[in-house]
Amino acid sequence: MNHPSLSARCTTVLRASFFAALVIAGASTAAAQEIRTMKLASPYSFDDTLTRLRTTLAGKGMTIFATIDHQAGARDAGLAMRPATVVVYGNPKGGTPLMQAAPDFALELPLKVLVREDEQGKTWLVYEPVASLEGRHGLPAGMTERLAPAEKLLAAAVQPPAAQ
Repeated sequence: MNHPSLSARCTTVLRASFFAALVIAGASTAAAQEIRTMKLASPYSFDDTLTRLRTTLAGKGMTIFATIDHQAGARDAGLAMRPATVVVYGNPKGGTPLMQAAPDFALELPLKVLVREDEQGKTWLVYEPVASLEGRHGLPAGMTERLAPAEKLLAAAVQPPAAQ
């Protein structure tokens, strides 16, 4: 079995900390706005959901910039937790015009989705809907619609077989 080196694990932890800091910074600057999250139940196992999500995103031209495995981070710290992985993804063709219109909107990009397993073994996708990003950081009205296709991919990744 191939185990990552201590240096690679430290790099992963540092990257996760950096992304967490970005999320916290973005949330604190939007303190006046209520941040809503969407939760989609997956009919698939945690591993299958994560695989389907990655495949769906990549298949539609999205770039997966980072994957943060919180369960592995907890395990490395001697702690236990249920599976929880954040996938950081996007497409520069969709996001760049938003950052050009409102440079500080870069705090919101790339997009993020959490895949997690609850205490009953049910898998969930959790994300911030693009509608909740409307107007942040001076972004002109209506521009977040450019991100709507990315959000639709999340729902497609967890569609049950009969619905496809």
